[in-house]
Amino acid sequence: MAANFGELVLLCGDHHLPTRSHTIPTPFQRMLVPNKMQHVICTGNIGNVEEYNRLRELVGGSSACVHCVKGEYDDSMIGSVVGGAVGIGGIGGNGSNNATTTATAMMPSFPETKVIQLGEFRIGIIGGHQVVPWGDLSALAMVRRRLNVDVLVCGSRRQEGVVEHEGGYYIFPGSITGAYSSSTPNVNPSFILLAVQGTKVVCYVYKLKDGEVDVSKTEFTKH
Repeated sequence: MAANFGELVLLCGDHHLPTRSHTIPTPFQRMLVPNKMQHVICTGNIGNVEEYNRLRELVGGSSACVHCVKGEYDDSMIGSVVGGAVGIGGIGGNGSNNATTTATAMMPSFPETKVIQLGEFRIGIIGGHQVVPWGDLSALAMVRRRLNVDVLVCGSRRQEGVVEHEGGYYIFPGSITGAYSSSTPNVNPSFILLAVQGTKVVCYVYKLKDGEVDVSKTEFTKH
């Protein structure tokens, strides 16, 4: 698949698991299988370390290929706690001195913004909550110029899609779980796949509406 489409990149974000949603919709889970994509771009608000690890599994377990930024509600201390009784008496010990060790799986500390190179494109990533009002193209254009990128991937806004503005491209993956926001109570789950081939990008926007997956396609080229 990658040989035909170039580098395949999953764009997602605003999971808000488990606070605002319980899981990624089943139709999306069937589509997002490991080792089909080379990169994952996430706009933050994942919610827990288990979900972050699922993103890593999509690209063969490599953290280097999962490009995340910090969302408004992300916290590096969010994790899962696992415990178990460990005998410290040693071999031949009576096991009477047992201690319970607790390990906390930690989320990485994500940056506010990140820039990566894919094909001929410099791609910037931002959680979006830093820009007021959310999704405002004039404000985002200032961010794009500051980061010196061709494409800006932005979270927080719940309306998915691709927009061209002032010589740059702005991509909004929406919420992959359909998690609500303070301004949008009813959200259709969505994500975006990018196929990057040198100076060309094809964007496939996937949206779940009334139980059906709707797909739209946008292409653009760097001149």
